[in-house]
Amino acid sequence: MTTAAHTPVGTLTTIDPSSGSELAAYEETSDEQIDAILDRAARAAVSWRGVPVTARAEAVRSLGQAMREHGDELARLATREMGKPLAQSQAEVEKCAWTCEWFADHGPALLAPESVSAGAVSSRVEYSPLGVLFAIEPWNFPYWQVIRAMAPAVTAGNVVVLKHAPSTTGCALLLHEVAAASSLPPDLLSVVVAGYGRTPQVSERIIGDDRVGAVTFTGSTGAGRAVAGIAGRALKKTVLELGGSDPFIVLADADIAAAAGYAVRSRFQNNGQSCIAAKRIILEDSVADEFTAQFLDGVSGLVVGDPLTPEVTVGPLARSDLRDALVRQVDQSVSGGARILAGGRAPDGPGFYYQPTVLDQVTAGMPVLAEEVFGPAVPLVRASDVDDAVRLANHTRFGLGSNVWTADLERGAAVASRLEAGHTAVNGMTASDARLPFGGIKDSGYGRELSRYGIQEFVNVHAVVTYGQHGPGPADQAAVE
Repeated sequence: MTTAAHTPVGTLTTIDPSSGSELAAYEETSDEQIDAILDRAARAAVSWRGVPVTARAEAVRSLGQAMREHGDELARLATREMGKPLAQSQAEVEKCAWTCEWFADHGPALLAPESVSAGAVSSRVEYSPLGVLFAIEPWNFPYWQVIRAMAPAVTAGNVVVLKHAPSTTGCALLLHEVAAASSLPPDLLSVVVAGYGRTPQVSERIIGDDRVGAVTFTGSTGAGRAVAGIAGRALKKTVLELGGSDPFIVLADADIAAAAGYAVRSRFQNNGQSCIAAKRIILEDSVADEFTAQFLDGVSGLVVGDPLTPEVTVGPLARSDLRDALVRQVDQSVSGGARILAGGRAPDGPGFYYQPTVLDQVTAGMPVLAEEVFGPAVPLVRASDVDDAVRLANHTRFGLGSNVWTADLERGAAVASRLEAGHTAVNGMTASDARLPFGGIKDSGYGRELSRYGIQEFVNVHAVVTYGQHGPGPADQAAVE
C-alpha cells in the first residue's frame, strides 16, 4: 500500500487461520491520509452523481467482470485470510460478479423517477444519491459483504469508503486493485486500514465527518449499537445487518432426508461462520429421532482440514479468539446438561480448528441456544407441535433469517408469516440473493440490502411537484394549505 509521507500510525498483521502463521503486515491509514481519502471521495461523489444511471450501471457491470477475471487470486486470498474452503471462496467471487450484473441490468429501472397523481400539472418522485457511503464490513464473506452494499449504492450514484475487518485487510486492498482495473472511475472505492484497537476511533471520526452522507455496517449487535449511536448523533442514515440465531424448523410431514441434508449445508458452510446459518434446529417430536440420525450421518461426512485442499468441507475458524468463544459456549452448555452427539472439541495441532459439533438435550439459557454461535456447532431442540416450534423459534433477541420444512406448502407459508425474521425459506435454506431484500429485525438490525429495497436505501427520495405558471389551482388548495 502506497502511503503519504506521514508518521505511521502503526501496523497490523494478518494471520493464516489454518496454521496460525503470519501472512502479511500492513501500515494503518493515518489521520492525514483519511482526510485526503474523504476529500477525494467527496469530489468523486459530485462527479459521479452527474453520470447517467445507465453509464453508472455499466461501470458496475465491469466491476463484476473484473472480479471474474481475477477470480482465482481473489478466492485464494479469501481462503488464506479467513479459512473458508477454496470452492466456497470461488463461489463467493462468482456471486459478487453476478450481483454486479444484476444491478447493472435492473438498477436504472429501479431508480427511474416515478410519476404520482397529486392534482398538480405534474408530480414525480426522484431518487438522488446521498454522496459518500462509509461501509464497515466484516471478515466472514470478505468480498460479498462489500459488493452487496457497494453494487447498489454505486449504481445509485454514491461512492464508497471501506473500513474492512483487520483480519481481511489483504482482501480489501485486492478488491480495491480489481476495482481500479475495471471501468469504475478512481476514488469510487477507497480503503481505510485500521487495526482492532484503532477501529472505534477511526469509525467515529469518519462517521462524524460532514463529507460522509451515510453508513452501512455488518457485524455484531454490540458494535452495531455503537455505530448507530454515533450516526444518530450525526443524523446520518444507517443500515445495520447484525447477528442472527436462525431457527431451522422441521415439521412432522417434512422430507426428512432433504431437510437433514440442507441443515448440514446451512449450519456448516463457511466453517459455520455465517449470520444466516441454521443455528437452532427445532424438531417436531415425532420426527426428531429420524432427523437426528440422518443429520448425524451427514455431519460425519464433513472433512475438516486445510481449506486449500479440494476435499475439505470445513476449515478453521477465522481467529483464535473466535474458537475460544465457541469452546466456552459448548463447554458451558455441556456443564449445564447438554449432551454431545458429535464433535465437541478443538483438535490438537496448529490452526484454529474445531470439530463439527451437534448437541442434544439443550435447554433455555444454555450459551449454544441463548447466544449467537458463530462456528461449527449446533443445538437440537424438540417441539411438541407446530405452535411450540414457532414459539421456540421466536424466543430469541435476533430476527435475521429462518427456515421451515413441511410437505404442506400452504402451512409452510402460514408458519413463515408467524416467524419474526427478515427472511424465511420454506423447504430450503436462508440465502442472500440480489433479487430479494436482505436484513433483519430486533437485535439483527434494520434496513435492507439488495433488490429494489436495497438500492433505494442510500438515496434522497425527492418529491418534485410542478403547478401551473400561476401557482396552485383551486383543486390544489387542500394540499398546499
